[in-house]
Amino acid sequence: MEKTLSQEVKQGLQDIYYNVRTGRGKEAFALLEQASAAGDGDASCLLARCYCGHQYVWVGHGFPEDDDRAIQLMHRSVEQGSALGVLVAMRMGELSPELESKMPFSSLQEAFDQVLEMAQDGEAFCQYTVANTYFWWDFVRIQGRDKNSFSDQTEYMVYLRENISKCEDWFWKAFRGGMYFGANNLYRYYTQGDEGLIAPQPEKARDIWKIGAECGYPIHQAIYADDLEKEGKSEDALYWYKQAAEGGHPGAWSDVGRYYYEGIATEKDERYAVSCFEKDIPFGIVKAYDLLGRAYFQGRGVSQDYAKAYSYLYHAYNKGSLKGVFLLAKCFFYGYGTGQDYTLARKLLEQMNWDYWEADYFRGVIYANGLGGPKDISRGVAYLKKAGDHQEAKAELAHYKKNFFGKWVRC
Repeated sequence: MEKTLSQEVKQGLQDIYYNVRTGRGKEAFALLEQASAAGDGDASCLLARCYCGHQYVWVGHGFPEDDDRAIQLMHRSVEQGSALGVLVAMRMGELSPELESKMPFSSLQEAFDQVLEMAQDGEAFCQYTVANTYFWWDFVRIQGRDKNSFSDQTEYMVYLRENISKCEDWFWKAFRGGMYFGANNLYRYYTQGDEGLIAPQPEKARDIWKIGAECGYPIHQAIYADDLEKEGKSEDALYWYKQAAEGGHPGAWSDVGRYYYEGIATEKDERYAVSCFEKDIPFGIVKAYDLLGRAYFQGRGVSQDYAKAYSYLYHAYNKGSLKGVFLLAKCFFYGYGTGQDYTLARKLLEQMNWDYWEADYFRGVIYANGLGGPKDISRGVAYLKKAGDHQEAKAELAHYKKNFFGKWVRC
């Protein structure tokens, strides 16, 4: 049965997947909502993926996440006669026997053949969907076969291997055709193989993110930049971070800002760096909060403002980041931008996983004086000694000595 995608779905695919740099994701989302309501099953399928979050659609679009709505749309897609909907619903674990009985296809194979025909005609989303049926073994259910269909285990293994391996070519077609998501499973296919059936080929995965970056996919530009940074190729990393940021990838502006804040591979420009950090705040990027908190605490690129520093740092900490934990502890230790609280300062300092003399000085003062918890002069002195030859630590250490019994006491 010949089938083509509607113009609404084709436009949606362009703006949501194939060319995210257009910035028209929300317009495409609205277009799909209208098409779905009008009975377009393919639109319902694509819209369902939009509601599923970052595992199914680029986070840069800022689409709402709603699992219940996604499932509702997925079921609607199947009932509206979308072959794509059938395969995607199967992949999502939503194609129950009851729902399968409502699809207007004589079999799963018929639905697959329809999607395969569109894939062969060059539709990247269909190519990606076909690839997934092989990669995730959905072909077994589609073809109605299992190990009992074969004379022995060896024959069954050959069948699995031949079908699974078909995903490679389809993922590459989809990837180069605009489905950047195709790279994710392709990378996994090469690095992990498949349960003893397909051997890993990690050398083939080496350039995947580079290829994606050069294809213009913002998410891959950010990943490739991360890899380049780890290799010490700072100039190249900054270039790709900028590409990712200009393409709208959340978090990339913070990485650009890091480079300008410290003058890495470029001239230092702290004011510009702060403006970069601020661009990621609407996306809720935790590292942007950490970096802005640091800028306001240090008064670099902005006027020093401990209240703002505390607010940004505390937000990042509550989201699980420990990068700004020392500055946050310092806020509580001195009462910068918040009330002085030695108990919280002590708690935060103990969560640090790196050494820093001033943190040891704070710990020394806190433990030796019993601030925010039990007094432990011996432990406090040990921290003060660890703080080294810094004047503050030496001055505090001068208040303690060992008594006749060898116990540390305040003098």
